[in-house]
Amino acid sequence: MSERKVLNKYYPPDFDPAKIPKLKLPKDRQYVVRLMAPFNMRCKTCGEYIYKGKKFNARKETVQNQLYMGLPIFRFYIKCTRCLAEITFKTDPENTDYAMEHGATRNFQAEKLIEEEEKRVQEEREEEELNNPMKVLENRTRDSKMEMEVLENLQELKDLNQRQAQVDFESMLGQYRELEKREKEREKVEDELETKDMLERALVKRLRDSDSDSGEESSSNVQPKKSSSDNPTDILTADKPTETQATCVKRVKVETWERSVGTLGGKGSLGSLVVRKKPAVNNTASPAQTSGAGISLAASKSSSVSTATQNGSSSLSLLGAYSDSESNDSE
Repeated sequence: MSERKVLNKYYPPDFDPAKIPKLKLPKDRQYVVRLMAPFNMRCKTCGEYIYKGKKFNARKETVQNQLYMGLPIFRFYIKCTRCLAEITFKTDPENTDYAMEHGATRNFQAEKLIEEEEKRVQEEREEEELNNPMKVLENRTRDSKMEMEVLENLQELKDLNQRQAQVDFESMLGQYRELEKREKEREKVEDELETKDMLERALVKRLRDSDSDSGEESSSNVQPKKSSSDNPTDILTADKPTETQATCVKRVKVETWERSVGTLGGKGSLGSLVVRKKPAVNNTASPAQTSGAGISLAASKSSSVSTATQNGSSSLSLLGAYSDSESNDSE
């Protein structure tokens, strides 16, 4: 199956590759390549941030008349993602990095700046030592002094590590755990004692409350018996009246009736209005007995009238007595 894509060309016997004409292309020819931003940068035109790793369709060209140990240097052209301003940067084979050239500023290159500063200081020192022998002596004295200080600090660190190595951390942790265990046991015992004390106090208080409640109940049971007959109106509010309550109600009603109307007997003010039924009189009685009975009846009527007058009866009672006497006389 792989042979179907093979291209077979015919080369005649008199084929000479040198006779093929070559294309004359410019040395600064540009190629379109796909690349990612090699570092973080910020556009100078609009201030847009372009982060490392962002992909671009860039144009690539070879920088003319710039070589580093025979290696060519390439230049790349990209456009800002916001304002489409052109940004250029090129390769830096000397530092194995890329160098910003135009259109943007590079961000987060503090480490690189420090390295460049150290390199510059070192170059200046070498130049000074090359022209001034006394400067070489001073630098050597300062370096030896700094080396001695470093050695002293290192020795102190070694001594400190040895002292710490002699300490038994396991025994220290064991003592700490034992102390912590004793503290927990002590707290547990204190909590149990406090709980027991609280329970005892609650029990004593409950017993006192029950005694006081029983005394109040006994006093309340005795007191209603004394005050049951004090107020007659309490009987009306009771749900189920007892026999004593019914008797009291009956007595109160009688007293109320007597105060408003009077008794039905002979002692009240309306007692003279009631006439009792007289027994039948025998017609065969003798005239003497009839006359005696009439005399006695008249005497009784006059006595009733006098009694009613003495009791302070009203004019209505006197009128009733007078009408009764007339009816009896006519009989």
